[in-house]
Amino acid sequence: MIEQELLLLGLLRETPKHGYEIKTKIRQILSIFAGVELKSIYYPLKILEKKQLVLKRAAKLGKRPKRFVYHLTLKGKKRFEELLNKSLLTIKRPQFSLDLSLYFLHYLEPVSVKRRLQARLSILRKVSGGIEKLAKTKQRQNASALIRILEHNLCLLKAEELFLRGLLKSTVN
Repeated sequence: MIEQELLLLGLLRETPKHGYEIKTKIRQILSIFAGVELKSIYYPLKILEKKQLVLKRAAKLGKRPKRFVYHLTLKGKKRFEELLNKSLLTIKRPQFSLDLSLYFLHYLEPVSVKRRLQARLSILRKVSGGIEKLAKTKQRQNASALIRILEHNLCLLKAEELFLRGLLKSTVN
């Protein structure tokens, strides 16, 4: 729940938002760049409201139906800063689908291993290229927060590419 709490409080730290806005921002931006996904935001928002970290107010714009807008409370702002500082100092091991495969790699024929590793390397290069293009677009849009996430992901991909090239050399010999 800590990552969900940080995410929701952070989005509300930007500006008050209604539930659909929060859901859209998570789906369109953060889930793509940060690998964050929430199945439902309303239950976590309800919990944040009970903890007095957010305040829910009814709002009506024109002829649209009434909807609830969530605002960050002072307590919520303090909790957000606490979680952000904690998150910056928390080191979690990244999980890659490759790790488990590496453990059992010796069960495959060397020719098959080479083909699969080359295919993975090719996929990583395509993904890296896509991220590089996206980063350039975001630089033109001056989206510095997303650029940092893209650069971080690009570094991780480049590290895996470097590892795979070395592994391919060692499996060929």
